[in-house]
Amino acid sequence: MKKIIVISFLLIISFNIVYSQNLTQIPGINIQINTEEEPNNLNTTLTILLIVTVLSLAPGFLMLFTSFTRIVVVLSFLRQAMGTRQAPPNQVMLALALFLTIMIMFPVFNGVYQEAIVPYNQNEISYEEAIQISWQQFKNFMISEIVAHKNEDDIYMLASSMGETIDNIEDTPFQILVPAFAISELEIAFKMSILLYLPFIIVDMVVASILLSMGMIMIPPILISLPFKIMIFVMVNGWDLLIGGLVRSFVRG
Repeated sequence: MKKIIVISFLLIISFNIVYSQNLTQIPGINIQINTEEEPNNLNTTLTILLIVTVLSLAPGFLMLFTSFTRIVVVLSFLRQAMGTRQAPPNQVMLALALFLTIMIMFPVFNGVYQEAIVPYNQNEISYEEAIQISWQQFKNFMISEIVAHKNEDDIYMLASSMGETIDNIEDTPFQILVPAFAISELEIAFKMSILLYLPFIIVDMVVASILLSMGMIMIPPILISLPFKIMIFVMVNGWDLLIGGLVRSFVRG
């Protein structure tokens, strides 16, 4: 028995030695910054790092710089008003909100591509100018939405909280405009959700009154009103009305 153990141990050691000799060495990774490139352009390494950083912050940019917040909040309120719990599922609502955001924000994205990315790739502008032009495109969109829905008081409120004075709304700095736009989008979404809730509340009240008058107090009203709410929503073509209202609520340049 001892001989078998010793022989097995020697075979394992010899196999490891032979296998380690046949291993291919892992190539090293060398990151260098070339200082001889043009000073107005980012080198390849920094460009890759910038792209990775932007991708990691993409969810925050999506929620705070675009129309995504208003759309997803209204859709979530619709599901709560109808009482369908997980129908439509979260994945469906997020995907719908994402593609509606792409559709609504396409002029802004196209402006960034045509006026910032293309000239930068052709070495016509520096990366500082490309970033400034890109920010200006989103800034115009955010300010137009704030002004169109008369939510300029959000900017002035945040500015006064920071001890700053803003005379012209076009001169709103980045650190104030972004949270002001997010607050404005939430206010608009809640206003739309109130109007969305009212017809469903009426249906719930009517069903609850009928059940109470019939003495059926042990049956949850939501159980009876749910199919009626879905039927009414489908009969009035509710999805078209809701999505159309959401799209029209945004300013189109």
